[in-house]
Amino acid sequence: MTDHKSRWLALYVLCLGDLMIVLDSSIVNVALPSIQSDLGFSQSALAWVVNAYLLTFGGFLLLSGRLGDLFGNKRVFQTGVVSFTVASVLCGLAPSSGLLVAGRAVQGLGGAAVSAVALSLIMGLFSDPAERAKAMGFFGFVMSGGGAVGVLLGGVLTGLFSWHWIFLVNVPIGAAVWVAARRVLPADETVDEPGRLDVAGAVLVTVALMLSVYGIVGGNEAGWTSARTLVLLGASVALLAVFVGWESRAAHPLVPLRLFTLRNVAISQVVGVLWAAAMFAWFFLAALYLQKVLGYSALEVGLAFVPTSVVMAFCSLKISDRLVMRFGIRPPLTTGLLLAAASLALFSRAPVDGSFLADVLPSMLLLGAGAGIAFNPVLLAAMGDVEPHESGLASGVVNTSFMMGGALGLAILVALSESRTTALVASGADPVTALNEGFQASFLAGACCALAAAVVGGALLRPKPLQGPPEEAAPGAATVARDACPDPV
Repeated sequence: MTDHKSRWLALYVLCLGDLMIVLDSSIVNVALPSIQSDLGFSQSALAWVVNAYLLTFGGFLLLSGRLGDLFGNKRVFQTGVVSFTVASVLCGLAPSSGLLVAGRAVQGLGGAAVSAVALSLIMGLFSDPAERAKAMGFFGFVMSGGGAVGVLLGGVLTGLFSWHWIFLVNVPIGAAVWVAARRVLPADETVDEPGRLDVAGAVLVTVALMLSVYGIVGGNEAGWTSARTLVLLGASVALLAVFVGWESRAAHPLVPLRLFTLRNVAISQVVGVLWAAAMFAWFFLAALYLQKVLGYSALEVGLAFVPTSVVMAFCSLKISDRLVMRFGIRPPLTTGLLLAAASLALFSRAPVDGSFLADVLPSMLLLGAGAGIAFNPVLLAAMGDVEPHESGLASGVVNTSFMMGGALGLAILVALSESRTTALVASGADPVTALNEGFQASFLAGACCALAAAVVGGALLRPKPLQGPPEEAAPGAATVARDACPDPV
């Protein structure tokens, strides 16, 4: 049995590896203008610096989680770290736009492998309810705070050095994570009768997810009612329907459908989709507001996100686990999401001539507190009912819901912003004023998403007390409930 010190060292390694992945979803945004001018991207092609990563990342999460269950989470984690690190070198040294996009696609593959199994490994390391809640607080900060840290780091690296370093900074981190993972992560358990990989199911769901991501991220450019968007999304839905039919009959399904009959798993996915839509939109639109309305430089945008990162870290690491252990999962989850909704609502009132202290900082602080408090209980609720041998798959499902919710929510809210701005400009409004009012409309919609997540989670989740095997139990012993985290029904 892994001792106390080794468990926490393993947690830090897993969190650092996942932070590297989460950073890459936002660190690029601030550097896009520099990348465009340096490599000669057209405006439409520039989107593929982001889209290529999202496409492979979202498409391979479920498959990666299942591979972790079948062949070992540690093995999949290390393979993902190597792939991501090598791809980061390719991106950082890319002499052309094509090679940069290719490198981003490979980064997405590696990122999917790391993200899909990291949560499962953490759940396996910590069985004690108090330790698990604290560990999930660390991991929750990585997943929720990584976006803010990414904007900060992207602004600093681009402003002080060049865009190449937003990728090259991953190389020493990735190498350190791989070496440390070999030493501190527990060895993969030997499976007496490993199940076969459901190849047909893997192909169906991966292609379906990739088509949906492609349709979503290109929806604003092509038009949501265009033939291309409708065909892509329609094909994705059709393939998902075929996938569900196949899984219901497969002897060794990639995703056992009974997983979604678990109340807390299903409700957590809904909360995750709504929450991610609000979070992705907040980070993206807040950065644009600071740059395009208030005129901040890339470095100033990065520094503006420091308060969010600091408050989020404090609430994730020092407050969230204590709230969970004292009040259960639902009260802190609901409170955190309501704070996030309030943050977005405040930003929906930010004026064209806004000041940082009066119009930006309050929202930054509220978002940091809300995300820091809410993310831990969301993850605990999603993973609490899952059997250990399916934890990798459940981890992939959780990450897929966040990723798909974030991509869809961001695309829809950006479309809403652009539509509002275009209408105002056509009516003769000042371009900057019109742009700001478009942002305001999207922030308000994001606040509604966070509010809906709070209502759904608070009303429908029925989390059990945290569970885990006793330290002295033999492998394969039945898990027992710990009555340390009661949550009233």
